[in-house]
Amino acid sequence: MFSLINKHVPNNAKNDFLSGLTVALALVPEAVAFALVAHVHPLVGLYAAFMVGMITSVLGGRPGMISGATGALAVVMVALVVEHGVEYLFAAVILMGFLQMFFGVLKLGKFIRLVPHPVFLGFVNGLAMVIFLAQLEHFKLPGGEFISGDALITMGGLIIMTMAIIHYLPKITNAIPSTLVAIVAGSAVAIIFNLDTKTVGDMASISGDLPSFSIPDVPFNFETLYIILPYSIILALIGLIESLLTLNLVDELTETTGKPNKESVAQGIANTVTGFFGGMGGCAMVGQSIINIRSGGRGRLSGFVAGAFLLSFILLFSQYIEQIPIAILVGVMFIVVIGTFEWCSFRLISRVPIADSVVGISVAVITVFTDLAIAVIVGVIMSAIIFAWQHAKQIYAKKTTNEDSGIKTYQINGVLFFANTHNFQGLFTPYDDPENVFVDFENSQVMDHSAIQAIDKLAERYKKAGKILHLKHLSPECRLLLKTAKGLVEVNVLEDPKYHVADDKLA
Repeated sequence: MFSLINKHVPNNAKNDFLSGLTVALALVPEAVAFALVAHVHPLVGLYAAFMVGMITSVLGGRPGMISGATGALAVVMVALVVEHGVEYLFAAVILMGFLQMFFGVLKLGKFIRLVPHPVFLGFVNGLAMVIFLAQLEHFKLPGGEFISGDALITMGGLIIMTMAIIHYLPKITNAIPSTLVAIVAGSAVAIIFNLDTKTVGDMASISGDLPSFSIPDVPFNFETLYIILPYSIILALIGLIESLLTLNLVDELTETTGKPNKESVAQGIANTVTGFFGGMGGCAMVGQSIINIRSGGRGRLSGFVAGAFLLSFILLFSQYIEQIPIAILVGVMFIVVIGTFEWCSFRLISRVPIADSVVGISVAVITVFTDLAIAVIVGVIMSAIIFAWQHAKQIYAKKTTNEDSGIKTYQINGVLFFANTHNFQGLFTPYDDPENVFVDFENSQVMDHSAIQAIDKLAERYKKAGKILHLKHLSPECRLLLKTAKGLVEVNVLEDPKYHVADDKLA
């Protein structure tokens, strides 16, 4: 993925300005398409694209990242719009924004660190496939059949020309973003030679006025809240997950560090404002962010300029933007697909644990066929289960018996937690052990309530066998939570560990 990105492009106004223009041109068909998916007017998608993009570029925690209307959110909005109308969508977007701000204020963005690398790989690979499949829709006629003959040749030629310019121009000069050159050159060829090919204007008109402030025309009662709250929660989660994962991706592309909590608050502010001005809401966009980074955009100016140009297209230059061939923008997105997909994943399959490969592939497939948020959540759960299963087997005991005193000692090694309490019990033989038994936890950690219960159960087993059990090197929290075994602990203030136990009773 990173081979197509120059990580050391200087951060300057010229690069940000030109990359912002490039992104704005690529944003138009995407915003229109997502608006149509959500069953709203194209301007609702375009308004969201420029407002969310401008606000997050100024207030967000990741300079260079592009936000706008996205397909992941659009597919969730469909049911709400169809059943209740677009005004309920605006209300849901406003509430979505407040939820995202609340998430950021509580500094919950740090939990994105819990996303394992295989899940991240699956996310970018799945998203690359989603972007690719979305472009195939442009090869279809209004009836759903794929184009053929001269139309296919014309479109294929423009796509190839666009991809060639984007790929080879940087080898000659980086003075102007190659993507911008490809869009302008391809459009000029199509217009000069009067090529019969589908244009942006064939999708929908993008001409419009400035959005106006209005409070959504919905009843202000609990019934409305009951309708929009589920959608707002889902939209907020999807928007945050996609934004924060994209933030991580841009961090890697630019070798810099973003601020997840600040970005969460900015996304919330942007969506709240957008809802009041008739936009469909949005979040970070992987494809456009990569276009921006690849074109040299590194600062906040690039996102702001992209939004400003998009607004100018709506107000002033719609008749010119509508003449851009869709094939040119498809070629741009194909380059994005190549740059997004982690091709090294194929080499890693035989080098990483098979469980990690399964997680990555599963996340990619779920992303394609269902939803990004579901895919990431499933991936994190799978990784957590695999981690617990693997570490459950890593507990064992070194057993020694003092021939003079007849005392047997179990030196526990490994972490004791819910997944390996059964294995822990299997380490001991109460009825075969001598009268005095020591269990030493110096090289172990007792992590949760299940582990505490396992120690209590062990004490009961030795009590029934008529043996005396001694427990050593348990933390104060462990001793506090023990019941049966509380009186069996030997306390050593200097040597006993100080780690914490995850247990609701301590809250």
